[in-house]
Amino acid sequence: MVNYEINYGRGRWHWDTKLLAAYGLIKIKDDVFAKKSDDRVEIYSIVGKKGSRNWYVSAFLNFKTQFTTGYKYSKNSEGLSVRTEFTDFLSPAVLSSGPGFQWKKNDNFSFNLAPATSRVTLVKNRFTANRENYFGVTQGETSRYELGFTGSGYLKFNAAENVTVEQILHLFSNYLDNFKNVDVDYSLNVGLKINKYLDTSIMGQLIYDDNAFAGLQVRELFGLGVNFAF
Repeated sequence: MVNYEINYGRGRWHWDTKLLAAYGLIKIKDDVFAKKSDDRVEIYSIVGKKGSRNWYVSAFLNFKTQFTTGYKYSKNSEGLSVRTEFTDFLSPAVLSSGPGFQWKKNDNFSFNLAPATSRVTLVKNRFTANRENYFGVTQGETSRYELGFTGSGYLKFNAAENVTVEQILHLFSNYLDNFKNVDVDYSLNVGLKINKYLDTSIMGQLIYDDNAFAGLQVRELFGLGVNFAF
């Protein structure tokens, strides 16, 4: 996992960009296939000009996709495990942008409200050829446009010595289709530093997006890894 931030400020202006790239595989004994535990690429960038107190006039850009092919797993008529290609790099890819207002206390605590967000979902046509609905994209199409409201929040703090907690929240509601149905993407990352080179990480993610899956998606990971900070 690469979790990198760039924070720039000059005068009344600030520009914050966060890059998150992660990939992981899990192989369970007696399971034919290795399955992905994580696969995502996300860039979130926001620029703001300071108004009164901690408020800024802002504009944001958010891009999300994945690295490699994703599969759906099932059993065939003979009871053998099989997999079917379901996603791929840039399928889907989601690009969101819009003007708004940001409240920012510091680089580790802020939230942004964007009431005129444009969101485009891009997919490859081979995934929509035989599906009526693929991540909200209709059959035979390769993109879907949405206009809606976005709320984003970021909080990072030290819970104890050598324990860092990071929380990221994204909300989106589409004005053009079922406005009350809010998409939710919440991530919790807890880092416990053992020494200069080793750390333990606990990661959790909750996603609700009925265009992708009719229900709440939950992901939890615990890992021991080598840490390099620069």
